[in-house]
Amino acid sequence: MSLDYEKMLEEAYNQLPPEVFKHKRFEVPRPECTTFGSRTILHNFKEISDALNRNPQHVIRYLSKEMATAGTIDGARAIFQGRFDREVFNHLIERYIKEFVMCPICKRPDTRIVKEKRFSFMICEACGAKSPVRSI
Repeated sequence: MSLDYEKMLEEAYNQLPPEVFKHKRFEVPRPECTTFGSRTILHNFKEISDALNRNPQHVIRYLSKEMATAGTIDGARAIFQGRFDREVFNHLIERYIKEFVMCPICKRPDTRIVKEKRFSFMICEACGAKSPVRSI
């Protein structure tokens, strides 16, 4: 009985993608922001969205909506109307990661967002799970 189980377990492991066995640390750069008058500039916005493996338009839409302000992308940086400090960006990026990046099943960041008709789904490339995500 145990030989059959071991054999089936080995076959199941062989069918998993190799990304599942790689353990690299998921690190997002800390936000670098400055305030000029009533505008806040997030200097490393492109770097952050690349680390999250997300479309910069999706990230800026989320940040703008959560901060209830207008935000625009200017090259590799983002400009927001209003005064915001680094901790606000840290908190919002952490919430974005929990909701739109991390797989709810295996808790890995190897996901992508796919739009099917009117709905958006997060597909995990590590475990294959498909989870719905809310629209922004």
